[in-house]
Amino acid sequence: MNQHSRQLRYFFSGQNFTDGVRITVSILLPAVLLGQWGHFAEGLTISTGAVCVSVTDTPGPAAHRRNGMLAALAVVALTAVLTSVAALNIWTLALEIGALAFALTMLLVWGARAGAVGTAGLLNVVLLLAHPPTLAAAPLHAGLLLLGGLWYAGLALVAYQVRPYRPAQQALGESIHALARFLELKARFYEPRTDLDDDYRQLVAQQVVVNEKQEAARDFLFRTRQIVNETTSTGRRLVLTFVETVDLYERITVGYYDYSAVREEFARTGVLADVARLIRHVATELDHLGVAIQANHAYHGTGPELTAEWERLQARISTLEAGAELGTNTRVLKKILVNLRDIIRRVGNIRRYFDEALTAAAPAASRAAEHHRFVAHQEIELRTFAQNLTMSSAVFRHAVRMTMACLVAFIVAETLWHGQHNYWILMTVTIMLKPGFSLTRQRNTERIVGTLAGGALGGAVLWAVPWPDARFAILVVFMIVAYSFQRTKCLVTVVFLTAYLLIMFRFLGLGFLGVAQERIVDTLVGCGIAFGAGYLLFPSWESEQLTDYMAAALRANLAYLRQLADRLAGRPLPPHEYRLLRKNVYVSGANLAAAFQRMLTEPKSKQHHPEETHEFVVLNHILSSNIAALTGTLREAAPAVPPFPPESRRALTSAVAALGKSLGRIAPAPEPLPELGPAELNVPVLTDDKSLLEQLTFLQKVSTDIGKVTEVLAR
Repeated sequence: MNQHSRQLRYFFSGQNFTDGVRITVSILLPAVLLGQWGHFAEGLTISTGAVCVSVTDTPGPAAHRRNGMLAALAVVALTAVLTSVAALNIWTLALEIGALAFALTMLLVWGARAGAVGTAGLLNVVLLLAHPPTLAAAPLHAGLLLLGGLWYAGLALVAYQVRPYRPAQQALGESIHALARFLELKARFYEPRTDLDDDYRQLVAQQVVVNEKQEAARDFLFRTRQIVNETTSTGRRLVLTFVETVDLYERITVGYYDYSAVREEFARTGVLADVARLIRHVATELDHLGVAIQANHAYHGTGPELTAEWERLQARISTLEAGAELGTNTRVLKKILVNLRDIIRRVGNIRRYFDEALTAAAPAASRAAEHHRFVAHQEIELRTFAQNLTMSSAVFRHAVRMTMACLVAFIVAETLWHGQHNYWILMTVTIMLKPGFSLTRQRNTERIVGTLAGGALGGAVLWAVPWPDARFAILVVFMIVAYSFQRTKCLVTVVFLTAYLLIMFRFLGLGFLGVAQERIVDTLVGCGIAFGAGYLLFPSWESEQLTDYMAAALRANLAYLRQLADRLAGRPLPPHEYRLLRKNVYVSGANLAAAFQRMLTEPKSKQHHPEETHEFVVLNHILSSNIAALTGTLREAAPAVPPFPPESRRALTSAVAALGKSLGRIAPAPEPLPELGPAELNVPVLTDDKSLLEQLTFLQKVSTDIGKVTEVLAR
């Protein structure tokens, strides 16, 4: 199975495609069935309720999805009644739009799912503007919307009850797919022709994706009681496999070396090409495992082939060492070889997911309390809402920005542009305006390009396909594609959404050219308002937030470095405590990298020291990778205790001090950093290990380099 085949299998077996099909069915069936019985308007209202509630049905535990959809049902019903009352007067309608835009946007203070509930309410208000129901019809209209929402929620929850493990398998498969891509990018570092700076940029960008997918899988697995308390093999296999993938991620990240020196020394031998080839083969095997888990299909793998290829590489390196090709030793190649052997072994452990006999024999003791420590908890407290009613709150500033933009869009639609679907202007604003300017600009660009391309695609279909049945089939396909990519590729969603809307309006008897013109003009006007609001009204620049992400990354690495010092001093952490520290390092590093990427999409004048920031991101990644590498070496050496001579202790103390000073520059007035504790008296001092001293000295150097960068960034 080649890469394109795997990509297709990932798509068709993934959560996004499943959701796309469900949303399409929930929208089409009420409108089509009731339309056949002469009640198309009522069917369309039911479909609208399904659309609004589907906004909140984001991946996650079933209980969270259920609660989100129930909240959306209440908000949709309430906004339907309020809009019916407010529509009696243009001024009260404007007041309602402003008030709801602010209140519903402020729901973001309780997290992304609560924010999605607010988006569902705003979407319902905007759609009601097309034909606001009268007061007499308001109860019936709200009831039909509720019926549509219940129809979608019931469909989603029944699907989960029928196949309770599918979402977990899909989340796990997607995380493995992202990890396979991360490993594939690591192979580029062994290709002398690639640019190392570009390699690091791609690797750090993929680190963001890996963290996002692992957080999604962790959130689903560790919040679902049916899985963490599972007494059968299926749930345990999911949890054990996920833990193994996180350990594998650590093993992949620890493989850091001075790649410039490695290339210069070994490029002429050709051995680096063999290393890169083996890494790619392992990545391909991992990708096969991911798609098999996601699709819930058996896979036997090519483990023996990878082992044989590793043995050939080992023989090649031994030949180099024994021959006269090199004037230096091959110690770094041996380290790479050992790391690859461990990666292959861990990929083999993931392959055991398909061996029910092995996982069924695993201990069944519940570790739910321990697992819950690895996921963030968001409490719904009213005081949180009140505490964010200040200009220092990013959510409050975004709510004010959204309120003003929606009011401008409403005024423009009512006074300057009297199209039949002028509510599209307001809809564009509510969808395109995001808390950060970088995402607002990106979405606006995708919206404009996608609308133009979608208009052309829809027009081509209407021109080339005159048969109604064929057009309807194409409409269904376009709907599935549009809703399948709505969380991942906004451009694809806009293209196919625009195309299927044009086909749908053609079925309703409206002229294609008129609808297309309205769609394009409304999109341009709405995007202009959203862009202007994001740039002019209390803009949120990533450069202003970067110091917070940098400080979080430094704190996480400081704690990570201290656990290394404790381990060297004879005070190792329990495994779950170490995994918590490791998780914090990965999450903070990925958040920092994502913020840096967003900053690069902002105007040049708003970017603060982009080159130094990139250097900080890379150094932070190198530091955490080397701490993990040394920690892994010490764990594998247990129960033997490694030496901790005075030279090593000085290097470690200096590294901790350098990171502490860097944190002080980035985040003024930090909490006082505790001194490193003394080594335990019962720790034996073995023969001096130059490798340990070299690794600790390298940590000291990287920490010092981070300090130099923070001096520039703090100016």
